[in-house]
Amino acid sequence: MENKFKRVEGGVTYPQGFKAAGIHCGLRKNKNKKDLALIVSDVECSAAAIYTTNKVYGAPITVTREHLKDGKARAVIVNSGNANTCNPDGVDKANAMCEALAKELGIKASDVVVASTGVIGAPLPLEPIVAGIPELIASADYTPEAGYCAAAAIMTTDTRLKQIAIEYTVGDKTVKLGGMAKGSGMISPNMATMLSFVTTDAAVDSDILQRMLKEAADRTFNMISVDGDTSTNDTLCVMANGMSGVSITDETSMEAVLFYDALEYICRYLARKMASDGEGATKLLECRIRNCDDYQNARVLAKSVINSPLVKTAMYGADANWGRILCALGYAGVEFDPSKVEVNFISNAGEINVCKNGGSVIVDEDRAKEILLEDSIIIDVDMHEGDDVATAYGCDLSYEYVRINGDYRS
Repeated sequence: MENKFKRVEGGVTYPQGFKAAGIHCGLRKNKNKKDLALIVSDVECSAAAIYTTNKVYGAPITVTREHLKDGKARAVIVNSGNANTCNPDGVDKANAMCEALAKELGIKASDVVVASTGVIGAPLPLEPIVAGIPELIASADYTPEAGYCAAAAIMTTDTRLKQIAIEYTVGDKTVKLGGMAKGSGMISPNMATMLSFVTTDAAVDSDILQRMLKEAADRTFNMISVDGDTSTNDTLCVMANGMSGVSITDETSMEAVLFYDALEYICRYLARKMASDGEGATKLLECRIRNCDDYQNARVLAKSVINSPLVKTAMYGADANWGRILCALGYAGVEFDPSKVEVNFISNAGEINVCKNGGSVIVDEDRAKEILLEDSIIIDVDMHEGDDVATAYGCDLSYEYVRINGDYRS
């Protein structure tokens, strides 16, 4: 898939007609941390989104769901530092953010997507957001730097900015996609404490866009885990403004298949970046379930391994404790024959087999440790029962995770 697409410098501003900005408006104590982001298209976009499955969800999700009922959007406003969740006036304030931005941009409030991330249960100070909107709009630009500022403004406990831009050709036309995301903790079982926004200059019917986004998320964002918690504010949104001149109206067309592959590529890249930037993480973990009897079973098994605290701590300690992997497979609720399972550890330092036919093999522990000391580890599990494959992404569990979450509000 990767060879179809050209990676370029940038993020959400790379597709034609998209501007972005990120500023510090005063929600966060540290004046060096941006806390208010904007994405705006020159023209109306088809739009689609999916959200957290948590029954407790942020007020911005209520508002964005309503605004996207017509499948159209023009702008996105996001604040960090406060989740605007579990507040009696949360919906009013989310609506007020949309109205203030829409007034300054000269668009309809219903064409604004709103999102928030940060501490749950704290009242959202509306005044600094409204006061900051004129500066936010004034600083909006089409440059990679402007996209970088927007991506920085949505970070919370993230340690690294997450953005990507790609392009591909259809005939004599070029289609561009850009994406940005934040997410570092509370990442499971579906999506993450994540916000992610994708822009494209393809023209895609909103119903098709919604179905594509759901499938892409199921294969990427819904296959990552940091700590087994599910956030209240997860939002993944894509906007397509059509300025490339490439139109997608038939899901079976070559253009549609290529666009879907590009969308999944963007989502997978950002999902992997989230997993590798898990709170306190020192390693990216990838559990690849191969030769399973069913794709859904493979998904469940892969996520069970990635979610296991014992597997995660073993990987932190570079301990080739494959028994913990068999244990996690065994309680996943999937029928399989344990006597057929094979486990290998793979990294840039090489590959080693640690389990065959569901049992032990002679393992060079020093060699295994050398492989597991790398910062990216593949836990390769061959079920020997079929042809289906699924991959889940996560990270190790370190002392630092406890420290981060022990003083999150302070």
